[in-house]
Amino acid sequence: MNGEQTAATRVVIVDDQAMVRAGFAALLAAQSDIDVVGEAPDGQRALAVCRAEHPDVVLMDVRMPEMDGLEATRRLLDPSTGDVRRPRVLMLTTFDVDDYVYEALRAGASGFLLKDAPPADLIAAVRVVAEGDALLAPSVTRRLIADFARQRPAARRSRAVRLNGLTERETEVLGLIARGQSNAEIAEALFLAEQTVKTHVSRILAKVGLRDRAQAVVFAYESGLIAPGDG
Repeated sequence: MNGEQTAATRVVIVDDQAMVRAGFAALLAAQSDIDVVGEAPDGQRALAVCRAEHPDVVLMDVRMPEMDGLEATRRLLDPSTGDVRRPRVLMLTTFDVDDYVYEALRAGASGFLLKDAPPADLIAAVRVVAEGDALLAPSVTRRLIADFARQRPAARRSRAVRLNGLTERETEVLGLIARGQSNAEIAEALFLAEQTVKTHVSRILAKVGLRDRAQAVVFAYESGLIAPGDG
C-alpha cells in the first residue's frame, strides 16, 4: 500500500430492460473499485443522467426506444460540446457483429461487449475501458473492422495526409494496434520496452487527433494503412 486512495470508477448503465440494468448494477456495485452512479432506460435520459453524474464509463445498449445507443453516444462524445469530462462508452449488444457497432466506434465508443458475456468479462471490461484502453479483442478487431472497411469505403485522402505526420516507428506501431495487439505484444514484436510503446501510442493519438485505440483501429483501416484481410 502506498497510502494513496484511488477513486472508484463511476459507471452509468443504460439499457431499456430493467432486469438487465439491475443485474449489471448488482454485479458492478459489489466491486470495491466501481461505483454505479446512475441508470437510464433510453438514450435521451442517459444524456441527462451523465450530465448530472459525470461517469467515467457508460455501459450503453445499442438498441433502445426514444433514442438509441448510437445517437446517445454521438451526443455524449461530441467534442463540440466543450465538455472535457466526456466518459468512455462501452457498447452492449446481443450480436457479435452488429451494424450499429461500426458506427458507434466511429462516434468514439471505446469498444463493445456481448450482453451474455460472463460476469468476470463485464467487470474486466469496465476496468479496461476506464483505464483508457479499447476493448477490441484481436479476433473481433480483424473481423469487425475489416468488414467495416469493406462496407464503408471512406475518403482516404485526408486520412492518408494525417498518416504522413507520423514517424516510421509510429506508423509501425499503429499498424500493430490495428491488428489488435496489446502494448506488451507490440513491445515484444518490435523489441521495445512496454513504456516506450505506451509513449508511441500516446503520440500517435495526439498527432492524428484520436481519442483512444478503438478510433486508432478504425483510422488505420480508413487511411489505407491496413487493408481488409491483412493479418
